[in-house]
Amino acid sequence: MERRRLGASDLELTRIGLGSWAIGGSWRWGWGRQDDGDSLSTIRRALDAGVNWIDTAAVYGLGHAESVIGRALRESAARPFVLTKCGLVWDDAGRVTHRLQRASIEAEADASLRRLGVDVIDLYQVHWPDPDADVEEAWETLAELRERGKIRYAGASNFSVEQLERAARIAEVTSLQPPYSLVFRDVEEAVLPYCRERGIGAVAYSPMASGLLTGAMTRERVRELPADDWRKTDKEFKEPRLTRNLKLAAAVREVAEGRGRTVAEVAIAWVLRHPAVTAAIAGARRPQQVDGFLGAAEIELTESEIGRLEAALERHSE
Repeated sequence: MERRRLGASDLELTRIGLGSWAIGGSWRWGWGRQDDGDSLSTIRRALDAGVNWIDTAAVYGLGHAESVIGRALRESAARPFVLTKCGLVWDDAGRVTHRLQRASIEAEADASLRRLGVDVIDLYQVHWPDPDADVEEAWETLAELRERGKIRYAGASNFSVEQLERAARIAEVTSLQPPYSLVFRDVEEAVLPYCRERGIGAVAYSPMASGLLTGAMTRERVRELPADDWRKTDKEFKEPRLTRNLKLAAAVREVAEGRGRTVAEVAIAWVLRHPAVTAAIAGARRPQQVDGFLGAAEIELTESEIGRLEAALERHSE
């Protein structure tokens, strides 16, 4: 699989990485119950196929996703790059809050290192710039963690251009992780151009729009989502946006069928086509899902295909 250098780092990432949000299992912002055996098989399938990085966060499953990844790393001969995040903490009752103070991030980093079973985190990211007033303290802390050898590089997630600039005044910003898909295009206006201009690697998350652009989502499936799946209450899975999103998925399916590809592959290929995007995170809960999107890295959409998708976006825009 093709690899690209992430920003100014020496991390050469495959164009698709494995996302582990759903691997965390059931929690306040989870995807419902998840079998650890399925998770381990999914990680093995991705690594065996050549994927060389896994994205996670301490808060996924309240530490559980990192623990499962740690087990997978111990059982695997391959050593993928591990990208994780800080800034969301939880109490004994499972209540999650935003926290970016130095002591909290230092404690989070140590806990992530233990759960993952690694000596250093390849890319440590601030999950959300919240509270905004603490962005500078958070970035100073990541710079200190890098000096101590606990992390190799510092990245941001969900930052605006203004917040990226504030961080960059303190220390290098290796990467940004923004949401980007045919459903979520806001970052095209300012964020992605800024990353390209400044040499910041962009790692897009939710390229399949949390399942909306996999080809498997239907109204019936949305109705049957378990109560502990965060999508159950998300606006993109409710009217009037659900109808719009399913129409977009249908347009992607038309292009995919013409290619003999899956809907997921075309949706991810559309994200990877952007010159600022280094790589994309594709989440999976079962090995078969990995098989359904890996081919995206091989697809170069034609101008005609991109035009058809753009036309569908225009027809179904709000």
